[in-house]
Amino acid sequence: MEPAERSRVPRIDPYGFERPEDFDAAAYEEFLSGYLVTLTRRAVKWSRLLQGGGVPRGRAVKRYVRKGVPLEHRARVWMALSGAQAQMDQNPGYYHRLLQGERNPRLEDAIRTDLNRTFPDNVKFRTTTEPCLQKTLHNVLLAYGHHNQAVGYCQGMNFIAGYLILITNNEEESFWLLDALVGRILPENIFRTWKLIHGHCRQTPRELQGPPAGTGVRAPSPGIPISRLTIPLCRVDTGPSLPSFLPL
Repeated sequence: MEPAERSRVPRIDPYGFERPEDFDAAAYEEFLSGYLVTLTRRAVKWSRLLQGGGVPRGRAVKRYVRKGVPLEHRARVWMALSGAQAQMDQNPGYYHRLLQGERNPRLEDAIRTDLNRTFPDNVKFRTTTEPCLQKTLHNVLLAYGHHNQAVGYCQGMNFIAGYLILITNNEEESFWLLDALVGRILPENIFRTWKLIHGHCRQTPRELQGPPAGTGVRAPSPGIPISRLTIPLCRVDTGPSLPSFLPL
């Protein structure tokens, strides 16, 4: 590939991820040249849909979401359809009170251990970048650990929270979206089960029948394969699939 040809595609994508050395810029441009018409058409539809100020619900919106929410509307749509916006509006100042509450050294150490492991190929999470998103990520995970002490923090949450931060560019909104995902949208008790599997807590299967991670949900049936419980944790999609979980 000629240097001039490669230079047409930015080295960093819109999310802050570095493109790999073997990235095929020519194939990418060829695909995008045809797909750009579709993206533009969808962007126009979304702009019309949201021009009233709110985010409506219904079959049409569900169809739009499954085809992909444009990046410029993604934070607003996710916040509205997940219920995160309503929770944030009903609890003003709650997020900041969590950060100012009693310290938990064990929780903070667990979170701090994973900060440098979060998206190492993303320039926004590197300590050499100003501002570095590691501090924002630390705050979101710490607040959630205090908010949902049944879950606290376990490995994998840093990638989910990190991606939410990249999309919203807002600390508090990322916290409430994480709460919506873990508490209401992801499979029941997924993080408590994950911690048990990886030895991060010494619970017996009987103890998993205790207070669930979400609100008003029950522990998963022992007959559910572990693979089904852990798939969403292992796959943080950078496409539009996340809103497919949202109740419409």
